[in-house]
Amino acid sequence: MPTPMGKSMARAQTEQAGEFLAQTVQTLSDYLNETTLSSLEAEEPGSRDYYRDVLSNLRKLAVYCEEGLLACRIRLKQVPFQDAAAERTLYQIYHRCIEEFFTPKKDTWYEDSRAAYTGKNAICFHEPAPASLKNLMASLETEYQSMREELEYYATDYRMKMVQPRS
Repeated sequence: MPTPMGKSMARAQTEQAGEFLAQTVQTLSDYLNETTLSSLEAEEPGSRDYYRDVLSNLRKLAVYCEEGLLACRIRLKQVPFQDAAAERTLYQIYHRCIEEFFTPKKDTWYEDSRAAYTGKNAICFHEPAPASLKNLMASLETEYQSMREELEYYATDYRMKMVQPRS
């Protein structure tokens, strides 16, 4: 479906996702390049194993976002632009990047679904967390919420296309 300026919706959202991912990769990389287990423990004494899992989740998220950014860049260079391929890419970004942020595999943090009503941050940690970590997640949260809303359509639409019988 073309937008008023002649650009497809998939192309516009691929551009938007690429910008989001570039910023996210930079933010995560900056944090991970400066943070160690020892620095987390010095900031907030806690479980070394828990902090190890938190950093592991952040590294995995950074890798997923880097892969998504690369996929966006590849899709945007294709001539002609391929909407179906872009939609698959957006679907994968939703499932690998967005869902991993809100529900990491190692379950070190979770999304508080009541946060929208309480005015608090949606990301909560299962154990005490250093302020630097809380600040990192809070700095990412708004853009992640926004991108989730933008890409939810692709998550649903792509899944529906995959289960529909071919005519």
